[in-house]
Amino acid sequence: MPKASAWESSSSAFNEPRSVVRKLLARTQHEGVGAIVRRSIGGLELRHFDPFLALDEFSVTAPAGFPDHPHRGFETVTYMLQGTVRHEDFEGHKGTIEAGDLQWMTAGRGIVHSEMPAEEGTQKGLQLWINLSSKHKMIEPRYQEMPSNDIPETLVDGVKVRVIAGESLGIKSPVYTRTPTMYLDFTLQPDSHLQQSIPNHWNAFVYVLEGKGVFGAARSPPVAAHHLLLLGPGGDGLEAWNRSPKPLRFVLVGGEPLREPVAQLGPFVMNTEEEIDQTVEDFANFRNGFEKARHWQSESAERFEF
Repeated sequence: MPKASAWESSSSAFNEPRSVVRKLLARTQHEGVGAIVRRSIGGLELRHFDPFLALDEFSVTAPAGFPDHPHRGFETVTYMLQGTVRHEDFEGHKGTIEAGDLQWMTAGRGIVHSEMPAEEGTQKGLQLWINLSSKHKMIEPRYQEMPSNDIPETLVDGVKVRVIAGESLGIKSPVYTRTPTMYLDFTLQPDSHLQQSIPNHWNAFVYVLEGKGVFGAARSPPVAAHHLLLLGPGGDGLEAWNRSPKPLRFVLVGGEPLREPVAQLGPFVMNTEEEIDQTVEDFANFRNGFEKARHWQSESAERFEF
């Protein structure tokens, strides 16, 4: 039988697929309070990948988690894979992020929040940090949240895609990306084939969640779960094959580079060290966006002692 193929556009084939220029294994490390993450971007091997600051595949079991902590100058994108996380911030915004749900949080000038398990067992997901340009770093915080059922999804020739941001296989996400971004969750059935276009000047990567897949070139060796693949510049987009007997699941993420200096101190990301110093002062003195942090404590912090 001929192998199934799915194409993002009407062209019959790519003239030049993007090549894989680097492969990294995301190794486990501790983060937050007792949480375990596999960090592929934001660690020692890959500090940043413009405009992306971090990518964590996290695993938490209560009482471990990510209790009250601040952010400034970027966006966090939380995509749950298993279980439920409870989120709350110092503005009174609270709720749960369940398996398949999305939370796109623009921290902007400042947010203090917590992310903690909301049920028994292990909660798993991905969290991506996306940088904001200098003109947007001090905007007011905002959220874009979508339950799993509202995320656009389609199945074509053995390829399922959930469109978190951007567009693929004829469907488009309603999420607004201040830093232009595509975020696609693909599942390829055995013997299926994908071609997904990527804007030529964007940086892009693949992170494998389940199974084994071939990426970039047809004769490349298969890549297993927990590996990050950086795609080279230029080319038409990503080409991928599942030649294994089990489903292959991965995310494809791309974004327009900001090409601005990055100054970072933990959860604060600005353009200069002077701006970082100012952010530290603002947080310590509850001003310039952090005013409500003075008297706020999450319900999770009240229930657990950290």
